[in-house]
Amino acid sequence: MCSQNVSHNVIKAMPKNQKGRYIVLDILEKKLTENQTTRKGLTTAEAEKRLSTDGENRLAKKKKTSAAKIFAGQFHDVMVMILLVSVVISVALGQYADAVPIVLIVIINAALGFIQEYRCEKTLEKLENMTAPTAMVYRDGRLVKIPASEVVAGDVFTLEAGDRVPCDGYINSSRALSCDESALTGEAVPAVKKCRTSEIDFTALNKDYMVYMGTVVTKGVGEVTAVATGERSQMGRVSTMLDEIKEPETPLQKKLGELGKTLAMICLAVCVIVFLAGVLRGEPVLNMAMTGITIAIAAIPEGLPATVTIALALAVRKMLKRQALVHRLHSVETLGCATVICTDKTGTVTMNKMTVTDIFTCTEKSRAYGVTKEGASFENKALKAWESPDLGRILLCGAACNNARLCPPEKIKKRDRGGRQSELCAEGDPTETAILIACANAGINVSSLGYRRTDELPFESETRSMTVICADEKGVTTAFRKGAFDVIIKECSHVFSDSGELLTFGGAMRKQAFYKCDEYASKGLRVIAFSQQVDGEWAFLGLMAMKDPLRAEAAKAVAECQRAGIKTVMITGDHKLTAQAIAKEAGIMKAGSIALTGDELDRMDDKQLDEVIENCRVFARVTPEHKLRIVKAFKSCGHVCAMTGDGVNDAPAIKEADIGVSMGISGTEVTKQAADVILLDDNFATLVNSVEEGRTIYQNIRKFVRYLISCNIGEVITMLGGILMGLPMVLLPAQILLVNLVTDSLPAIALGLEPAESSVMKKPPRKEDDSFFSGGLMWHIVIRGLLIGICTLASFTVLLTNTHSLGTARTGALITLVLSQLIHVFECKSEEKTLFTVPYLSNPFLLFSVFISAAALFAGIWLPVLQKVFFTAVPSLGEFLVAVAAAAIVPVGAGIIPKLFMGKKSPDVTVNAPQG
Repeated sequence: MCSQNVSHNVIKAMPKNQKGRYIVLDILEKKLTENQTTRKGLTTAEAEKRLSTDGENRLAKKKKTSAAKIFAGQFHDVMVMILLVSVVISVALGQYADAVPIVLIVIINAALGFIQEYRCEKTLEKLENMTAPTAMVYRDGRLVKIPASEVVAGDVFTLEAGDRVPCDGYINSSRALSCDESALTGEAVPAVKKCRTSEIDFTALNKDYMVYMGTVVTKGVGEVTAVATGERSQMGRVSTMLDEIKEPETPLQKKLGELGKTLAMICLAVCVIVFLAGVLRGEPVLNMAMTGITIAIAAIPEGLPATVTIALALAVRKMLKRQALVHRLHSVETLGCATVICTDKTGTVTMNKMTVTDIFTCTEKSRAYGVTKEGASFENKALKAWESPDLGRILLCGAACNNARLCPPEKIKKRDRGGRQSELCAEGDPTETAILIACANAGINVSSLGYRRTDELPFESETRSMTVICADEKGVTTAFRKGAFDVIIKECSHVFSDSGELLTFGGAMRKQAFYKCDEYASKGLRVIAFSQQVDGEWAFLGLMAMKDPLRAEAAKAVAECQRAGIKTVMITGDHKLTAQAIAKEAGIMKAGSIALTGDELDRMDDKQLDEVIENCRVFARVTPEHKLRIVKAFKSCGHVCAMTGDGVNDAPAIKEADIGVSMGISGTEVTKQAADVILLDDNFATLVNSVEEGRTIYQNIRKFVRYLISCNIGEVITMLGGILMGLPMVLLPAQILLVNLVTDSLPAIALGLEPAESSVMKKPPRKEDDSFFSGGLMWHIVIRGLLIGICTLASFTVLLTNTHSLGTARTGALITLVLSQLIHVFECKSEEKTLFTVPYLSNPFLLFSVFISAAALFAGIWLPVLQKVFFTAVPSLGEFLVAVAAAAIVPVGAGIIPKLFMGKKSPDVTVNAPQG
């Protein structure tokens, strides 16, 4: 984001006032002592007032491309330059009749390009706004989520691991808070933050007590008072020293751009040869110059790179409707190459709607309880927390060691018609909400426990546990802890007796706890362990098992991936048996598949991992570091890897993956910023839909590459063949321009909107380095181009011989050339089906574009005004039928010629062998 050379000493280089004090301290002192800020933030009215005064909390934005600049950009193309030069030559020679149609066509082409680019620009602006960071801010005493751009100095906001800091601020309170400030300072190690409880010192700047805009929270939680926003922040000051980074071209654009330039160079060489040959033959120099320009116009596929960009942008909009937000255009096409999808379990494959189903308490007489909406049950008897001491202890721990909140009454569903009790709901982490609801149903009301939390060690992926310290009304403190079973049980040395005394946590009871954990996990239940500290010793309380139902569409999506030759791999922090049960239910694990835990990964070197990774479908109990290693292992085996994640520590794996995917609901801000694609509904099926869209867009790119180049070859053959045959110029420059206008714009764009073919997800992924012309596509292109050119020359020759009218012959050739291309566009709808088996009605926009193109052609022939512009003549019915018949020969010949040279089966698309 920021150059380290620029920002390494930015803290020391902060601006000072005339008295030598840091300006940021003046702002801090003013905001904390003179304004209306309280620890719980501002009122909405005060925040709006400050927003209007100070402006939005944004860095200097990249200047938007104006509409005028977009329109002017349409004239920077090599093709347009050639046309404009021809206009200058025509005007200089007084041939205004030639210049007018060229100018007209250039303007129409520019208008079409402008409309599409302007729409793309607006679409990308909307996507940028959708991915803008947010902040949790106290307004009117309530914690609400607002766009980070609306944060003002004096706001009080909260931070947790994964959040991007919205502005500079002073830390009011924090627990284990660390920030990655490398974007600002160049320091690779996260900065540990502190909360100063003594009086604020305004004479010196201590960055340990502050957080800065654009940095990322890597650990802990905190509450902060905003000090400086927007360009007044330290990041804002650094950004003014940085040059804007130009967005690079996508690999796809580069390939097509290079293709267009190569074709242009070839065509220009042909033009020079034709010009010299004609002059040496005694043709007028001006006529041959115009002929050369005409051939160049016919040959250059000037709209190819722009058409690709438009197609990708339209695909991005289509994917957005399917709940996938694409950050970068090239990611759409890259998705189609994916051979492995590494997916989270919770919320992606499952519903992320946890419900506690079982409770196991570990005492000298361990008990297994069922869980209902009325509380707990034991031996078919309903129980409340106070009716069983062991049950009460684990429920008390679950309620105290919990950051979820029960919904207020207005958010709880009303009683149903039968008068049954309303279902409770809670807000927060899905696991914690499930625990809190189970506690509340059993009679534990967290608000009336009489405990006051004095400290907290938040849940972290490294510790896989959460600890809180609470004080009761008498000031006696108690520590409660919950987390992964293997983490909690390692630290527990005692359990409670039935009478409440501490007993040694012996081998038999430990064995029973392990057995129960495995039993729950094997059923696909998630297991959380609980403990309580007494007299410095941790006492094991028991387990809660909860169910997270499989998403209804998950199994179908996994099966679709399998048919498409894509491996689906589940990566989760859950117990191995739980992960395996869910993976089998979803169809991810099959016979012969294996599952590995994080501990097993740690015991493997990279070579050993490479040997087994092809058969591994589940990774359980893994850390973010393991995720990064898994991605690297798949990539080292030649896979194109898509990786999903939601936590801040998932960001390295997401960035390492070929396609990084973040969760839109549960994902942290930093993961969303690092990802190529954001799943707005956290749904695995949405990711599979995105892969389908990626494959479809690549197929469509091949379709309009095939169409455009075939047509351009046909036009070159028409013009060059006529010269070599000693015929008069087959088509005039204005007529060639008309051909390009009606065939190269709307029909090509329409092919980019083709819906997915039924076979798109039944083929293995293509290789990233496959050319556009793999699978015999170039053969198809050359054959169609030759046939279009030959049939157009035949139409011209027949009509010229029979009518002796050059105008009629040119008009017939124009009809043949345009109609043969409009027929060919339907052939390009599929590489597997023929002209007679493609679904004609599947793409209404293609039908519309062909109709408009045909109407433009006939208008240029039958409207008297346009006849003078394009030098056309109205053909008789017989002459018209000759031209149409010549166009109809093209698809017939295209079906016969491959059989003559290659046997009965024409070349088709080659796909890669299935992988794994």
